[in-house]
Amino acid sequence: MPEKLFPNITSPEINDYCKALSSMPSPILQELDMMSQTTDKPQMISGAYLGSLLSMLSKMLRPLTILELGTFTGYGTLCLAEGLQDNGLIYTIEKNSELEGYANEVFGKAGIDDQIVQHIGDAAEIIPTIEETFDLVFIDAAKRQYIKYFDLVLPKMKSGGIIIADNVLWKGKVASDDNDKLGQGLDAFNRYVNAHAEVENVLLPIDDGLHLIRKI
Repeated sequence: MPEKLFPNITSPEINDYCKALSSMPSPILQELDMMSQTTDKPQMISGAYLGSLLSMLSKMLRPLTILELGTFTGYGTLCLAEGLQDNGLIYTIEKNSELEGYANEVFGKAGIDDQIVQHIGDAAEIIPTIEETFDLVFIDAAKRQYIKYFDLVLPKMKSGGIIIADNVLWKGKVASDDNDKLGQGLDAFNRYVNAHAEVENVLLPIDDGLHLIRKI
């Protein structure tokens, strides 16, 4: 059976051009990237291109509090933390207990280890226990749970707060008749957000697709 073909999110040429002319990550991020390549799922790292965007958005927003769903090795955590206020905190949740404290040494080198609060477990169970109001939320965890995560974090967002959801175009599958179950779930999430009365949103064809959501 021939391999199914899905729409390109962007052309490879444009993608390469944009990456080549974007700012390079810091040496500490490059070190963490190299460490992450030794894991059994290195493709799960946010990576330099997406990481640069997360860092840029965080620096523009200057958040006091950030929530990250899906820590993995902490690359995205470090990128998001680059825009934190001096007394800010980033709460990050990872389901895989084997990754607990993976990047602590790198966080220490970056001088932000005291600004990171790490939780291990199911994000849907942990989010309600965090008594905090968030300026910025990054969702990059279990794709089938995106609507649940959104419903849990929105009441904890400040007015004007930003939610960034990753992988929402799912390798282009969301625009294909051959969309798989994960892609169908992400399509449902995108439509759910777009119809929600409490937010405004824009879908961006960047990397594997980003959904940028602002609480009104």
